Amino acid sequence: MEKPTALRFIGGGLLFLCALAAAGGYHVIKRIPIPGDYGWDYLTVDSDARRLYVSHDREVVVLDLDSGAIVGKIPGSDVHGIAIVKDLGRGYISASDPGSVTIFDLKTLAVIDKVPVGDDPNGIIFDHKTRRIFTADRGSKRVTAIEAKTGKIAGTIENLGGRTEHLASDDAGHVFLNMQDRNTVLRLDAQALKVLDTWPLAPCEQPSSMDMDRKTERVFIGCRSGVMTVVDGNTGRIVTMLPIGRGVDATEFDPDRRLILFSTGAGDGALSVFHEDTPDKYTPVENVKTQPGARTMALDRKTGRVYLSVANFGPTPAPTPENPRPRPPILPGTFSVLVVGQ
Repeated sequence: MEKPTALRFIGGGLLFLCALAAAGGYHVIKRIPIPGDYGWDYLTVDSDARRLYVSHDREVVVLDLDSGAIVGKIPGSDVHGIAIVKDLGRGYISASDPGSVTIFDLKTLAVIDKVPVGDDPNGIIFDHKTRRIFTADRGSKRVTAIEAKTGKIAGTIENLGGRTEHLASDDAGHVFLNMQDRNTVLRLDAQALKVLDTWPLAPCEQPSSMDMDRKTERVFIGCRSGVMTVVDGNTGRIVTMLPIGRGVDATEFDPDRRLILFSTGAGDGALSVFHEDTPDKYTPVENVKTQPGARTMALDRKTGRVYLSVANFGPTPAPTPENPRPRPPILPGTFSVLVVGQ
């Protein structure tokens, strides 16, 4: 009886190694140029409709995922994130103008409405349980909930006392929110709109990006100090921490391939890929060189390909009293989307 057990163990190990090998081999496949020499933030993929939504400062550029062709644009001002609600045929864009959510038609890309929220909304998600859109309003240090069907404000969670960053939902009644300058994650009641728990993340510093495995209730957090942090979404227990690059601004979980991906824009830029072996065990797969500043991304769950916004930069200007922390200028004609895959 011992030999079959050992064979099963060896066979299982070989299958796991084959899975890791299949997960590896990521590389830059192509670059999709997009006109406009201005900044960007998040991207969102609609795998079923084969569309990629790219925030590009004063507009959202919509691409065909398969051809890379631009199929339309949605006007805006200082846009950040895009959430998609397929059954309503609507999309939602967070913008710092000083704070609003633009609702648009997914087929025509026409603007339907514009809903004022708190100042400087950054992260934006759709919660399937409550059918609400949630925005993390950094300037107002609050969260705003919008009824997706009506576009009406359902309520807010005020006085959060820190820099709200990215969100994730377990679609079971909870929304998780990174507090970037407090090194904590909040668990929110998505219906009652209140803070249920505050969980410390030390030694993680500046928790930024977030996604989760809803089946195992594991929350994946990218920390700008250079670590990925896995948190038990039921208890707040830190499951594990593993190194990634610095300057992370996006995390994606691929449930079919059991992969967690982090895009980090510091240094040369990298895409860090991990495999979820079990809810409590994670294996590094590879680090893929991307491009400096490639900090935001979106995942096509159909193909496993990753899309990252990038540009080339000139020298950083000298600081001035009016602009003590200047950013380097984007070189004309270099804004594009990198496509990374196997």
